[in-house]
Amino acid sequence: MQINEIDNALEKAGAKFDFIGFDACLMATVETIWLKKGMVIIMIKIAFCDDDLSVLNDIRVLMDQYCAEHGQEIACAFFRSPLELLAEIEKGMRWDILFLDILMPGENGIYVAKEIRQHDNAVKIIFLTSSSDFAVESYAVGAYFYQMKPICADDFLRLMDSIVRECEKAQQYSLVLRCKRGIARIDLDRLEYCEVIGRTLWFYLDDGTVLESTGSLDELCGKLAKYENFLRPHRSFLVNMEHIQNISYKTITMDNLAEIPVPHGKCSEMKRRYLEYAWNRQMVLLP
Repeated sequence: MQINEIDNALEKAGAKFDFIGFDACLMATVETIWLKKGMVIIMIKIAFCDDDLSVLNDIRVLMDQYCAEHGQEIACAFFRSPLELLAEIEKGMRWDILFLDILMPGENGIYVAKEIRQHDNAVKIIFLTSSSDFAVESYAVGAYFYQMKPICADDFLRLMDSIVRECEKAQQYSLVLRCKRGIARIDLDRLEYCEVIGRTLWFYLDDGTVLESTGSLDELCGKLAKYENFLRPHRSFLVNMEHIQNISYKTITMDNLAEIPVPHGKCSEMKRRYLEYAWNRQMVLLP
């Protein structure tokens, strides 16, 4: 897909942000975007890491079968070394799903997963293993599932159905924007707040990541109006109420301890909006 096609497709989908730069990262990201029924879809990206080449070959065949049967576009990457996988992640590469062998020569998949979690808390990790001995340890790294080896085709395809549905559902609750890195998708539950300075929008995520784009906060608020968890306490800020720690007379304190200014006389309204949201979400409210 060419850049102008992406630009036109994103505009039709309602993404009004502008490109800031064009670099190698953008070129890599272009391949993960495709059109389905006239809609922009961020292609699901899956990485597989196993030192056994025969396992990777079997998975490649199963993935080809899955994509053909479902008319699904999935970007796959295959690694025989966890060190190569980690090197790509440290460079900024991200996948939606990672199939990771637990027992590899000189490397333990649990340890590798812990290293990955230092860079990426969102990827769904599925361990490839012939034993369930590491089940307890896997909880520490937020493993999504186990895929037992040897791989049963029916089990693998059912697992793919389940996890692809989750990824597609997550895409529906996300925001596609164009930033200096290229085209990025933000899971809205990870967005703590957005600030506009001039024509620049700054998106602050829950892992400390900050993304920069250009656009109008008014337009962004319009796009997110259907989501009840977003509140605009100030003309320059949009906050996710899921990440509010405290509301005081002058400021709203977020989970990352950022302080969002509350205009004079607006504190009572902000508290009322937050309490309504908390009540609708059935949060525990103390008198």
